[in-house]
Amino acid sequence: MESKARAMLMAAFAADALAMPVHWVYDTSKLAKEFGRVDHFLEPPKGSYHFGKTSGQFTHYGDQMLVLLESVAACRGFHLDDFARRWRELFADYRGYVDKATKATLENLARGASPVEAGSSSNDLAGASRMVPLVLCYQDDLDALIEAAQLQTRMTHNHPEVIASAKFFAQVLLMTLHGHSPSDAMEKVGADIEMGSPLKTWLETAREHGPQDSVSAIAELGQTCHAPHAFRAVVQLLIRHEGNLVEALVENVMAGGDSAARGILVAAVLAAHHGWDAIPGKWIAELTSRDHLSMLASALET
Repeated sequence: MESKARAMLMAAFAADALAMPVHWVYDTSKLAKEFGRVDHFLEPPKGSYHFGKTSGQFTHYGDQMLVLLESVAACRGFHLDDFARRWRELFADYRGYVDKATKATLENLARGASPVEAGSSSNDLAGASRMVPLVLCYQDDLDALIEAAQLQTRMTHNHPEVIASAKFFAQVLLMTLHGHSPSDAMEKVGADIEMGSPLKTWLETAREHGPQDSVSAIAELGQTCHAPHAFRAVVQLLIRHEGNLVEALVENVMAGGDSAARGILVAAVLAAHHGWDAIPGKWIAELTSRDHLSMLASALET
């Protein structure tokens, strides 16, 4: 299971790096025409959100996920104050895109809000997506995983839909890591969601779109960062491409919009299911932070 857990982590970072150069391109025809089929790492073009980064680097989502990994590796577990300190230091002189949720959280912290209170009202799924390192940390403790996943989400995205999404995907990831298929895990976790929760409706809608090709399905489900769109798109990708991680992540990128937040979760779930064999070695080799990631993962697994 340790090998699959590490594969899960590395795949999540690879998915972010794959999406980075075309992140937030919404016109799928333009995306395909200008970039071709994005199945390898690229340099972000001038005028893009992450221009200035190099091939194999991360979006601001991946950079935050790396800070979370560094924190849990150093503390041998999740400590909100340590994560908050490191997260704040990341953005003290950040040379990259800074989104609205981050700006709002930084402003709240600067006014003296505690990490528990500082979160923005954003309902972007990205706040939940970055919790993947916590699964490596709490492989055998579901309660601790859920608590940590929700706390790290709330720190920047204090919105009930995003916090509920963090709990859902934390449970799905852990069940998949322990041998369930992604579809079975989502079915079981979904069955326990309380009636009236929007996640119930999102799951049902995503299942209805499951047989559809993902580019057209996500155009209908929503390409945006917002949880009602991104959650459904993640589930659709997992259903449609349960047996093929590469196809899932390439189709995710070609579907446009917030492909980075979606891709992190899709990659993590499918790598937890399939392990290292599902991930192109070239993707891992070309991650600029590969050695650092491996060292941090090793620290958590020993």
